Amino acid sequence: MQLHEVKPKHKPKTKKRIARGGKRGTYSGRGVKGQKSRAGRKFQPIIRELIKKYHKLRGYKRKSSTKGGSRKAGKITILNIEILENKFKTGEKINPAVLLKREIISKIKGKTPRVKILGKGELTKKFTIERCEVSKTAKEKVEKAGGEVK
Repeated sequence: MQLHEVKPKHKPKTKKRIARGGKRGTYSGRGVKGQKSRAGRKFQPIIRELIKKYHKLRGYKRKSSTKGGSRKAGKITILNIEILENKFKTGEKINPAVLLKREIISKIKGKTPRVKILGKGELTKKFTIERCEVSKTAKEKVEKAGGEVK
């Protein structure tokens, strides 16, 4: 066998011919208009894009989502009075730490969440609620049962 008699094991892959009819016609998978659709396109430097996004005013600071009273829905845990009625005994103190220990609530991103107690359900036991947000109806039911909200 000589060198000119050697043949490849598999056929060479043919280059896909774009924009000549068939499955890659018209816009050839590049979309319509714009820098990305042109031949010989060159992208702008990335740093320039980032600079454009910042405000041109003095003292620009990124606004945090928790400032100004707007809360994210995931940072507060909601409980109803009926859950407390079932899980606690009369005269016990209820606060976020106790709720975590009893696995009634869970941590959010490694932090103890704020807890809000709502008034759904009946309450017959006496509780002391600390460091929790309480709705009007829940507060009325707790005080009616002989408990207190701090």
